[in-house]
Amino acid sequence: MYYLRVAIALSFFLLSSYAWAERRIALVIGNSAYQHAPQLANPQNDAGDMASKLTGLGFVVVTGRDLDLAGMRRSIREFVRKLEGADVALFFYAGHGLQVNGDNYMIPVDAQLQSNNDLDFEALPIELVLSAMERNAKVNVVFLDACRDNPLAMTLARSLGTRSVAVGRGLAKLDTGVGSLIAFATQPGNVSLDGSGRNSPFTTALLKHLGTPGQSITDDMIAVRRAVLQVTDGKQIPWDSSSLTGSVVLNPLAVPDTATGPAAPADTDRTVELAYWNSIKDATESNFFEAYLQQYPNGAFATLAKLKIAAIGREKERQMTEQEKAVSERAAKPADDARKTEVAALDQANSGTQSSGSPADNMAPGDLAFATQRELARLGCLSQVDGKWGDSSQKALRAYAARKGLRLASLAPTEALLNGLKAIGNRVCPLACANGMEVQDNRCVAPGLSVFDGTWKIVRHAKTDCGDWRELSTTVSVSHGAVSSGSGFSGKISSNGTVNITHTFVHKGRKGGNILTGRINGATGTGRFKGTGAGSGCSGTITLSKM
Repeated sequence: MYYLRVAIALSFFLLSSYAWAERRIALVIGNSAYQHAPQLANPQNDAGDMASKLTGLGFVVVTGRDLDLAGMRRSIREFVRKLEGADVALFFYAGHGLQVNGDNYMIPVDAQLQSNNDLDFEALPIELVLSAMERNAKVNVVFLDACRDNPLAMTLARSLGTRSVAVGRGLAKLDTGVGSLIAFATQPGNVSLDGSGRNSPFTTALLKHLGTPGQSITDDMIAVRRAVLQVTDGKQIPWDSSSLTGSVVLNPLAVPDTATGPAAPADTDRTVELAYWNSIKDATESNFFEAYLQQYPNGAFATLAKLKIAAIGREKERQMTEQEKAVSERAAKPADDARKTEVAALDQANSGTQSSGSPADNMAPGDLAFATQRELARLGCLSQVDGKWGDSSQKALRAYAARKGLRLASLAPTEALLNGLKAIGNRVCPLACANGMEVQDNRCVAPGLSVFDGTWKIVRHAKTDCGDWRELSTTVSVSHGAVSSGSGFSGKISSNGTVNITHTFVHKGRKGGNILTGRINGATGTGRFKGTGAGSGCSGTITLSKM
């Protein structure tokens, strides 16, 4: 009976660890910095955050951000080279896309599309990636956050004249091969929102729900759809087409081995978690700690991460209060009253011009507060949208009024005020950064970090037994001190050149990694690395050089 229990427990263990033994390959592309169209705020963030998410789910990730046509082709070719024999292939694209005659295209950042002839030479058909995935992998998953309103599509449509009907809104429906799931940010033929936060609504929901422990990807997508519907007030409906022939679970629940006693401590996971925490513990932006909580919701530093987020929020509120005080003091001085308009009068003017069918008419108080908060957040005056109209919302409204030169008749949200906020297209309140940070590209970053931006080559020189290698080189991308790659490297470079990088991988079903530390001086650097988990016992030195 004892041996029977051992055999049953072992079979459960093998089933639970099967996902980590799979070959999982992903391609992640995010294009924001368009040269001939308005730039998009979020795709580069979407791509970086999704690459980290997929790495944590055991994928080998090929990542590309702000790619021109040649760069997109290189990334796709690298992805296809890794695909053969893969158990799961995944493709995520965020950026501009368009449909012409029912065919879908991804748009590189250097595309102009001034005539129909440019389409074949300046854009890439999505089918190029899909067909390669279906030829080489058993299960294929595609996420397309590319249904944004695209000015290049309008330019192309005008060039076609009477044939402009060939250029449609959003993306067209795609047929799936057996074993595939294709998910759009919104329904075919519609356009999606880029979002006012760090990520688009669709990617935000994916980062939260994709890989829910023990849940199939089909159920993950139901949760994603509900989340996007809620945050967009039903305006955006994620849509997917599936021909999966079985349940695909990206993050199976581990089954404890009750027959052989308590499980051994997860030393590998704890070591990687500690390295991760050490790389972000001094950060002054809350998104670093939010990302930690997504990866380790029950981690050893979860409570401390929540306290850090709260402290950063309080610091931002303090700075906003000081700004409001300064504005109020200036406003107390005699000024030209003709320049300042009462909000009540503005509301009356707005209500007189809007039709009875306005979306804000007859809104419930809770919905009105939530919608007004969301508009204040879009204008940069509010940091948290929770539907509760309290002190922080009133402070945000005062800050908005001060910036626009308005006197407040009331601090309560009204439908006319909401419609007035919606009519404003640009940010009103300036981005406020915590002490020691500065604004760059509408983000808070540590001063001086831009000197490290670019591509770096890291060479590991083994001093102990590392299996079949003695020297390995890889390249990573550095942006504002954040380190990322398509091969499992992540971490940060501090303003003084201190390097803290973690490399994670899965070898024969076991998690492993390297912890790299060192110091950069100019365009070169040196340091050490130490293996963990499946890589334990492997250690040596590293050299870094900017390419």
